[in-house]
Amino acid sequence: MVTETSKEKTHPGDGNVIISVDAMGSDRGPSSVIAGMAKCRDANPNIGFIVHGDSAQLKALLNRRDDLASVCEIRHADDVVTMDARPGHVMRNGRNTSMWSAVDAVRNKEATAVVSCGNTGALMAVSMTRLRRLPGVDRPAIACLWPSHNPGGFNVMLDVGADIRANADDLMQYALMGASYARTGLGLERPRIGLLNVGAEEHKGRAELRAAHDLIDQAAPDAGFAFVGFVEGGDIPSARVDVIVTDGFTGNIALKTGEGTAMLIRKFLRTALGRSPLSRLGALLAAKSLRGLHKAIDPRHMNGGVFLGLNGTVVKSHGAADATGVAAAIRLAFRLAQPEFTERLAAQVASCGRARHDAGNDHNADGESE
Repeated sequence: MVTETSKEKTHPGDGNVIISVDAMGSDRGPSSVIAGMAKCRDANPNIGFIVHGDSAQLKALLNRRDDLASVCEIRHADDVVTMDARPGHVMRNGRNTSMWSAVDAVRNKEATAVVSCGNTGALMAVSMTRLRRLPGVDRPAIACLWPSHNPGGFNVMLDVGADIRANADDLMQYALMGASYARTGLGLERPRIGLLNVGAEEHKGRAELRAAHDLIDQAAPDAGFAFVGFVEGGDIPSARVDVIVTDGFTGNIALKTGEGTAMLIRKFLRTALGRSPLSRLGALLAAKSLRGLHKAIDPRHMNGGVFLGLNGTVVKSHGAADATGVAAAIRLAFRLAQPEFTERLAAQVASCGRARHDAGNDHNADGESE
């Protein structure tokens, strides 16, 4: 593997937070990734990049953007993980891919976070193998931001696709990880956690959900979050909760449904506002308000799922993301690129695990004494 800098005079680490970027995994090719990096760099001058992929293509793209090139280091990779690649195949044959190289930059402490538009399953497999799970985490989760009525404009939901299964212990760990994410990513000191169910009543739902309800409720005081109990689908964008916990099967369906609905609403709005001269005039008069609405329901501005539970920050961008979407994913990685984020998350999971272990020992001791 060949490593080279795009400009000798400036190293990406000179006073910058370094983000490792897989430039080759996007459906749109590396040009949209580089454009997203430039867009994010314009708003965040303290970002530097290690960019992974075909060096000839990347050099040509960066040579058109001198300001960006001066804070980028190119790492050549011969191969690309395709969207239809099986994770097992990538694990056996993917060492020379841009995705593997990008994750290894975080593993080697050269970058503080990695962003990839590539194959989700392969990215999770490579990240779990190269970065490893945090102690006490059985199943990493993917967390996403969801537009909401809360003052900050977003809620967090997890898992949205890392694993279709989740037992009670997994859901409790998701609650802990989601709370840590909300503190760092949304600045919430005491986030409110809700467990997604088919109803708010405590007797509803599958057995593992009712068991998870009790575990999360018990963990809340020591973990520093407020547990609001069961929430329903209509609460996902509400101001009642800050973090929604669910399994990856349910979360992924909800996420894709939400994205599709947002795009449908945007299409309906464009059609309605261009239907007649009068409606076009109304759209012109309301242009500022409509721009705000457009941005609020535009999935590109919420792009980026965070892999939680790993020894490093990994952000998965949508494969079809344009420059705006890629920039949003990089901004998210930048916000979470703090060593204390992973350390605090690990400490919280470990402390909760110790507490449950001690509680189990006390219960066993009580049973034996009887």
